[in-house]
Amino acid sequence: MNFEDAGLVDYLAAWELQRQVHARVADGEQSDTVLLLEHPPVFTAGKRTQPHDRPLDPNGAPVVDVDRGGTITFHGPGQLVGYPIVALPDHVKVVDYVRRVEEALIQVCADFGVTTARVPGRSGVWLRADDRGPERKIAAIGIRVSRGVTMHGFSLNCDVDLSWFDRFVPCSIDDAGVTSLSAELGRDVPVFEVLPSVRRHLGDLLAWTPYDATPDYDARPDPAKGPRIELLTPTSP
Repeated sequence: MNFEDAGLVDYLAAWELQRQVHARVADGEQSDTVLLLEHPPVFTAGKRTQPHDRPLDPNGAPVVDVDRGGTITFHGPGQLVGYPIVALPDHVKVVDYVRRVEEALIQVCADFGVTTARVPGRSGVWLRADDRGPERKIAAIGIRVSRGVTMHGFSLNCDVDLSWFDRFVPCSIDDAGVTSLSAELGRDVPVFEVLPSVRRHLGDLLAWTPYDATPDYDARPDPAKGPRIELLTPTSP
């Protein structure tokens, strides 16, 4: 597994880089690669985004339609974005892959003393509701699979400006919140501090060996599509 730290990269430039790396991995010319980076402020709208999901005032940030599953989300400085471009082994289903990425991010949060888990029916990584607020998402996942190779991926809120998420309903889920490692810990947790943990856990989980999954929180419906799991449908080229 090859990890490439790219720093702050314009979203469209990163998308083109993904396509280039994806083609090489699918052709067997490059080993599995994970791009780790940040984006300037941008909203990305997946294939299930409805007109009412889009921010009425994006505050100058572009809204880009993309070819992954799911609805709309935000990327910006202080948020670690990871694009694993990996060939899925024959025995690994897409759901297994997404669960492994979620587990890696759960373990990253645990390294920082933040307890998280999955919420069946909703993708990503979540904190349980408590006296500080409702259930809240700290990491989002949206993928595409073409030629048996993944692209797009995950975002983990480190010290991102959470006020951006007030401009829309993240992933069309209006009964939960959004948080970050910094907000939960009460101190700045910059992206560079999180990178070693992400590399370690993602490398372990995407080695495809058995692992013990963190127990789930209670299931919740996905308001955008009912009880099915969000963001897991592979897309043909």
